[in-house]
Amino acid sequence: MSDTDLIKLYSKRILALTADMPHAQRLEHPSATVRRRSPLCGSTVTVDVLVKDGRIADYGQDVKACALGQASAAISGAHMIGRTRAEVEKARDELRAMLKDGGPVPSAPFTGYEVLEPARDYRNRHASILLALEATAEAMAEAEAAA
Repeated sequence: MSDTDLIKLYSKRILALTADMPHAQRLEHPSATVRRRSPLCGSTVTVDVLVKDGRIADYGQDVKACALGQASAAISGAHMIGRTRAEVEKARDELRAMLKDGGPVPSAPFTGYEVLEPARDYRNRHASILLALEATAEAMAEAEAAA
Protein backbone atom coordinates (compact mmCIF):
# COMPACT_ATOMS: atom_id res chain seq x y z
CA MET A 1 0.00 0.00 0.00
CA SER A 2 1.50 3.35 -1.02
CA ASP A 3 1.44 6.48 1.14
CA THR A 4 -1.12 8.00 -1.23
CA ASP A 5 -3.38 4.95 -0.82
CA LEU A 6 -3.12 5.17 2.96
CA ILE A 7 -3.98 8.86 2.96
CA LYS A 8 -7.01 8.20 0.76
CA LEU A 9 -8.12 5.24 2.86
CA TYR A 10 -7.74 7.00 6.22
CA SER A 11 -9.23 10.34 5.23
CA LYS A 12 -9.86 13.16 7.68
CA ARG A 13 -13.58 12.36 7.48
CA ILE A 14 -13.00 8.75 8.54
CA LEU A 15 -10.82 9.83 11.42
CA ALA A 16 -13.42 12.42 12.48
CA LEU A 17 -16.10 9.72 12.56
CA THR A 18 -13.97 7.59 14.88
CA ALA A 19 -13.73 10.47 17.33
CA ASP A 20 -17.50 11.03 17.45
CA MET A 21 -19.01 7.58 18.00
CA PRO A 22 -22.78 7.78 18.65
CA HIS A 23 -24.38 5.47 21.22
CA ALA A 24 -20.95 4.46 22.56
CA GLN A 25 -22.33 3.21 25.85
CA ARG A 26 -23.83 -0.19 26.61
CA LEU A 27 -27.51 -0.49 27.56
CA GLU A 28 -28.47 -1.65 31.05
CA HIS A 29 -31.51 -3.70 29.99
CA PRO A 30 -31.30 -4.57 26.29
CA SER A 31 -33.70 -6.84 24.45
CA ALA A 32 -30.62 -8.53 22.96
CA THR A 33 -26.84 -8.26 22.92
CA VAL A 34 -24.54 -9.59 20.20
CA ARG A 35 -20.75 -9.56 20.05
CA ARG A 36 -19.11 -10.03 16.65
CA ARG A 37 -15.39 -10.36 15.96
CA SER A 38 -13.41 -10.29 12.76
CA PRO A 39 -10.92 -13.16 12.97
CA LEU A 40 -8.66 -11.57 10.35
CA CYS A 41 -7.91 -8.33 12.20
CA GLY A 42 -9.35 -8.90 15.68
CA SER A 43 -11.84 -6.02 15.48
CA THR A 44 -14.73 -6.56 17.88
CA VAL A 45 -18.14 -4.91 18.11
CA THR A 46 -20.68 -5.52 20.87
CA VAL A 47 -24.18 -4.23 20.18
CA ASP A 48 -27.12 -3.83 22.56
CA VAL A 49 -30.61 -3.21 21.20
CA LEU A 50 -33.81 -2.34 23.01
CA VAL A 51 -36.65 -3.25 20.67
CA LYS A 52 -40.21 -1.98 21.01
CA ASP A 53 -42.94 -2.63 18.46
CA GLY A 54 -40.40 -4.10 16.02
CA ARG A 55 -38.15 -1.02 16.00
CA ILE A 56 -34.93 -0.10 17.77
CA ALA A 57 -35.97 2.12 20.68
CA ASP A 58 -32.47 2.37 22.17
CA TYR A 59 -29.05 1.33 20.96
CA GLY A 60 -25.62 0.91 22.50
CA GLN A 61 -22.33 -0.21 21.05
CA ASP A 62 -18.83 -0.99 22.27
CA VAL A 63 -16.45 -0.81 19.31
CA LYS A 64 -12.87 -2.06 19.46
CA ALA A 65 -11.88 -1.88 15.82
CA CYS A 66 -9.59 -0.26 13.29
CA ALA A 67 -10.45 3.24 12.09
CA LEU A 68 -12.52 1.83 9.21
CA GLY A 69 -14.57 -0.40 11.51
CA GLN A 70 -15.05 2.49 13.93
CA ALA A 71 -16.13 4.83 11.12
CA SER A 72 -18.64 2.27 9.88
CA ALA A 73 -20.04 1.80 13.40
CA ALA A 74 -20.29 5.57 13.79
CA ILE A 75 -22.23 5.90 10.53
CA SER A 76 -24.62 3.05 11.31
CA GLY A 77 -25.02 4.08 14.95
CA ALA A 78 -26.16 7.54 13.93
CA HIS A 79 -29.12 6.00 12.08
CA MET A 80 -30.17 3.07 14.33
CA ILE A 81 -32.94 4.54 16.48
CA GLY A 82 -36.31 3.79 14.93
CA ARG A 83 -35.00 1.20 12.45
CA THR A 84 -36.61 -2.18 11.82
CA ARG A 85 -34.78 -5.46 11.34
CA ALA A 86 -35.55 -5.31 7.60
CA GLU A 87 -33.97 -1.86 7.33
CA VAL A 88 -30.83 -2.96 9.17
CA GLU A 89 -30.52 -6.10 7.05
CA LYS A 90 -30.98 -4.05 3.87
CA ALA A 91 -28.21 -1.65 4.94
CA ARG A 92 -25.93 -4.59 5.79
CA ASP A 93 -26.56 -6.21 2.42
CA GLU A 94 -26.08 -2.94 0.55
CA LEU A 95 -22.82 -2.22 2.39
CA ARG A 96 -21.56 -5.73 1.62
CA ALA A 97 -22.45 -5.26 -2.07
CA MET A 98 -20.74 -1.84 -2.11
CA LEU A 99 -17.53 -3.33 -0.72
CA LYS A 100 -17.41 -6.68 -2.47
CA ASP A 101 -19.23 -6.08 -5.76
CA GLY A 102 -18.70 -2.38 -6.44
CA GLY A 103 -22.38 -1.65 -5.78
CA PRO A 104 -23.81 1.72 -4.79
CA VAL A 105 -23.52 3.09 -1.27
CA PRO A 106 -26.29 2.07 1.15
CA SER A 107 -29.54 3.94 0.65
CA ALA A 108 -31.38 6.19 3.10
CA PRO A 109 -31.77 6.17 6.00
CA PHE A 110 -28.23 4.73 6.21
CA THR A 111 -26.43 7.57 4.48
CA GLY A 112 -22.77 8.47 4.82
CA TYR A 113 -21.04 5.29 3.69
CA GLU A 114 -19.54 6.96 0.62
CA VAL A 115 -16.58 7.85 2.85
CA LEU A 116 -15.73 4.12 2.94
CA GLU A 117 -15.79 3.57 -0.84
CA PRO A 118 -11.95 3.64 -1.02
CA ALA A 119 -11.96 0.52 1.22
CA ARG A 120 -13.41 -1.56 -1.63
CA ASP A 121 -9.87 -2.33 -2.75
CA TYR A 122 -8.84 -3.61 0.70
CA ARG A 123 -10.66 -6.90 1.19
CA ASN A 124 -8.88 -7.51 4.49
CA ARG A 125 -10.80 -4.53 5.94
CA HIS A 126 -14.29 -5.56 4.76
CA ALA A 127 -15.11 -7.77 7.76
CA SER A 128 -14.35 -4.97 10.22
CA ILE A 129 -16.46 -2.50 8.24
CA LEU A 130 -19.43 -4.89 8.25
CA LEU A 131 -19.31 -5.81 11.96
CA ALA A 132 -21.69 -3.20 13.39
CA LEU A 133 -24.48 -3.85 10.89
CA GLU A 134 -24.02 -7.62 11.13
CA ALA A 135 -24.17 -7.53 14.93
CA THR A 136 -27.23 -5.27 14.91
CA ALA A 137 -29.10 -7.47 12.42
CA GLU A 138 -28.31 -10.52 14.56
CA ALA A 139 -29.39 -8.73 17.75
CA MET A 140 -32.68 -7.71 16.13
CA ALA A 141 -33.31 -11.32 15.12
CA GLU A 142 -32.59 -12.49 18.67
CA ALA A 143 -34.86 -9.83 20.16
CA GLU A 144 -37.70 -10.82 17.82
CA ALA A 145 -37.23 -14.51 18.62
CA ALA A 146 -37.36 -13.80 22.37
CA ALA A 147 -40.48 -11.62 22.10
